[in-house]
Amino acid sequence: MDFSNATTYIKVKDHSVSGEEFELLLDADLDLLKTHPQPSPENLGRYYESDDYISHTDGKRSLFEKLYHTVKQKALRDKIKLVQGFQPQKGKLLDIGAGTGDFLAVAKENGWNITGIEPSDKAKSIAKGKGVVFAERLEAIPDHSYDVITMWHVLEHVPDVEAQITELKRILKPDGVIIIAVPNFKSYDAHYYGKFWAAYDVPRHLWHFSKTAIEKLFARQGIQLIKILPMKFDSFYVSLLSEKYKTGKMSFVKGFLTGWKSNRKAARNREYSSHIYVLKIAKN
Repeated sequence: MDFSNATTYIKVKDHSVSGEEFELLLDADLDLLKTHPQPSPENLGRYYESDDYISHTDGKRSLFEKLYHTVKQKALRDKIKLVQGFQPQKGKLLDIGAGTGDFLAVAKENGWNITGIEPSDKAKSIAKGKGVVFAERLEAIPDHSYDVITMWHVLEHVPDVEAQITELKRILKPDGVIIIAVPNFKSYDAHYYGKFWAAYDVPRHLWHFSKTAIEKLFARQGIQLIKILPMKFDSFYVSLLSEKYKTGKMSFVKGFLTGWKSNRKAARNREYSSHIYVLKIAKN
């Protein structure tokens, strides 16, 4: 992707780890934002070194974390129901960015043959205790070997999105399904909170997607977008965290009301805080 002619969309601070400021550059054709500068691969890991990085821990220290994990249980059931709606025969499922393994553990309970990919040794160790099996590298996975590939809030973390999509196509069976979930910078809560919007999460989020960006990037490699679904809980979670970044305190009432308003507006314009994208290899 060529961002040489990109314009600055917004400047955003890393609120959770470093306090450093980054630009988000806009590719108007793709409707895609790129975090600039992007940390080098060898330096990226230090931006994840926080006990508050919630996807790498099973911690329930605060009320916020307890609420997160309570909502997560329903979300896990909904994810499995979604996957099985598109692949009722079950089979082999690969979850990239598996975190602490909760999704794969539930998938295994429901009869799926599961594999995870996860760079964090800490998260992987927790997941293995739940019976999750891991592949070391995506590149080592055989061609056309998985019925379903999922990436739940992971694509935004990947340094080379186009190379990632190529790999997804390579390892997916011809009739398989790819399910991607990412934040949506076109949502009401993104516009409302601006530079304090928690889902920018720079520089851990290297890319920031719109519906147009997902459709065009996958279409370039012969993968068709067949369904877009809302993640309605995300507006509340993101708004609560954004309130903390904006005001310095966790305002549950304000965060909840903003999340509710975001979903109300999205019911009309279809721009939710996060979306799930279901994709398949296009038939010739």
